[in-house]
Amino acid sequence: MGRGDLSDREWVRLEPHLPKNVGRGGRWRSHRKVINGILFRQRTGIPWRDLPPRFGKWKTVHDRHRRWSADGTWERILRAIQADADMEGRIDWSTVSVDSTSCRAHQHAAGARSRAPRLPGRNSRPVQHHPDEALGRSRGGLTCKIHLAGEGGRRPLAFIITPGQWGDAPQLIPVHERIRVPRPSGGHPRTRPDHLSGDKAYSSRQNRSYLRRRQIKHTIPERKDQRANRQRSGSAGGWPAGFDRAIYKRRNEVERTINALKGFRAVATRFDKRAYVFHGTVTVLAALRLWLRS
Repeated sequence: MGRGDLSDREWVRLEPHLPKNVGRGGRWRSHRKVINGILFRQRTGIPWRDLPPRFGKWKTVHDRHRRWSADGTWERILRAIQADADMEGRIDWSTVSVDSTSCRAHQHAAGARSRAPRLPGRNSRPVQHHPDEALGRSRGGLTCKIHLAGEGGRRPLAFIITPGQWGDAPQLIPVHERIRVPRPSGGHPRTRPDHLSGDKAYSSRQNRSYLRRRQIKHTIPERKDQRANRQRSGSAGGWPAGFDRAIYKRRNEVERTINALKGFRAVATRFDKRAYVFHGTVTVLAALRLWLRS
């Protein structure tokens, strides 16, 4: 086993959730070797063509990562691993925090074709993707942003990828609605934490109304301009938002989750042209590193 490869314990937990061999020609052979190659590339950030020979053909490793990112396989693996953790009581639902981080995009991440990509094969279908490939332009260059919801154990529950100039407040609801942890025993997936916290960037009337409608307690500090507008409105402005300092201090958990993800070079700097491939990159690291190793 090389540095950064899946351990035997991690492989035992992961193998039942991987796609089985289908069709002729052994299309899904050497899962472990290929996944180790994917992890090596995401950890080091090297070009796919420069993968060491011990992982096999670089194109096999690249194509499997791209395919599994496009057809939702990485998402299903992440959900299955989260379901196992929830069944064992290893998910801290008491406080879920939301935050975002900007990722610089390498110059090679630009220039993707405008037409929708297709999966290889006779019955290929277009892959859903951002029309702008989740890339934003600013004075600093190309950037994208990861909006993430993390649980108390410093592991991501859900995230989305947007262009770097997109604001945080409008993404709270989409991120929260992607929290879906299946229940192997049956029933609806778990989607609601006991408490949700975020910084001032997530303070908006729409977000607070959504959380109250879902009966989710929340700790989001009120911005100064919003407080001033409420006070000028008098009784029509409503009651001030509740704020629990002890719970708000736990926001460091989601910040440490983001720090663990950005410890991988392929996340700290985006090299992938396609938004769905970069989403798969973040998903595989969330599933195979932060969840399997916990």
